Amino acid sequence: MWTTENRHRYDRDRLRYPSDLTDTEWAAIRRLIPPAKRGGGKRTVDMREVVNGVMYVLSTGCQWRYIPKDLPPRSTVNGYFCRWSWDGTLEKMHHALYVKCREQVDREASPTACIVDSQSVKSGEKGGLVSIHMGSTQAN
Repeated sequence: MWTTENRHRYDRDRLRYPSDLTDTEWAAIRRLIPPAKRGGGKRTVDMREVVNGVMYVLSTGCQWRYIPKDLPPRSTVNGYFCRWSWDGTLEKMHHALYVKCREQVDREASPTACIVDSQSVKSGEKGGLVSIHMGSTQAN
């Protein structure tokens, strides 16, 4: 929550891009990045910069070819993005940062309530077992 006391937590003016990771955020997800593949050469790219590149694309919605030149090459960032999407690393990173954010505001790591609006309920009425059953029966 935005209050005078905790406003400094949300200040991203000192970062190169607002999407860049802070040191605290990087510390929370650094261990989640899979190690380099065995048998190949040493990893030469800075993984924090790769994550910053992924965060830049996700937060701005820009096309891959418009990644700024001071971030790793777009092929590198895109390659890691695809790999991490496939193996669940991005989901683990998101969850770790989500839990950290909730703990910072003195909340439990998992929410204990949810909101269901009328639109969600209406869309849930369509489909389901009734539709499947109706569509799969043979007409006489």
